Amino acid sequence: RARNGRANAEVGAPSPAPRHCAAGRRRPPLAPKQGPDTITPMTEPDRSVRKYLQGPGGRGYELRHMVRVMREYVRAIRALHFVGPCVTVFGSARFGEDNPYYAKARAIGVGLAEAGFGVMTGGGPGIMEAANRGAKDAGGVSIGCNIILPQEQKANRYCDKVVTFRYFFIRKVMLVKYSYAFVAMPGGFGTFDELFETLTLMQTGKIQNFAVVLMGTEYWEPLLRLLRETLVPAGTIDAADIDRICLTDSPKEAIEHILATTGKWGLRFAPAPRRHWWLLER
Repeated sequence: RARNGRANAEVGAPSPAPRHCAAGRRRPPLAPKQGPDTITPMTEPDRSVRKYLQGPGGRGYELRHMVRVMREYVRAIRALHFVGPCVTVFGSARFGEDNPYYAKARAIGVGLAEAGFGVMTGGGPGIMEAANRGAKDAGGVSIGCNIILPQEQKANRYCDKVVTFRYFFIRKVMLVKYSYAFVAMPGGFGTFDELFETLTLMQTGKIQNFAVVLMGTEYWEPLLRLLRETLVPAGTIDAADIDRICLTDSPKEAIEHILATTGKWGLRFAPAPRRHWWLLER
């Protein structure tokens, strides 16, 4: 099983039908986890991002911002170039080990690692920790794309490699770029944002025929009902946009759906890309 291999796929073949288818004092940012594989950007207060989003700035300020964005983007690509084919697991950072979805996410991590995939998450606690932990349990590759936030987010200890981001949009690109399937566990605004961005990329053909699994029928069924009964009749989406989603409560069924979908369009594991010393790759 070549966990660190690159995936070569013929994208374009249709996916198989899913089985269930259908104002106070500001707190400082938490320090990201440190380690040999941690990529830590320049520390900077969150107010810099807020300032940028308030409107046009001076030309020098805008140029410095673009340089910071470019540096973070390049740093992330260099860090993740050798991770191999991954599956991204989205989910809430607020669930503890006593939550039943924690156990399911951990089982998902185990199953994905045993199937030869790296497990990629947002790198934080809760569901993300559980999926990374499961991959670690099975001896697989465990990747965390952490984000600097004033609260809540801190890299979990089950990641083999942690890339820490300042900018959400770069982080979201990385969560999609290296993954060949997506599992959404119950979560909040961040999980919904990541899920709908992934579905939008699929709907518009930016990525094609990747498996999308929603884990937790009780949690996700009201959303799917809204999509079917409101958005489809209104013509804002097509029924096919929903049919590609697999809804299940079973980690085993989720893994089977992912394997069936990736197998349909020819995913195969190949030797890892060669590292070049002159590019300081390790």
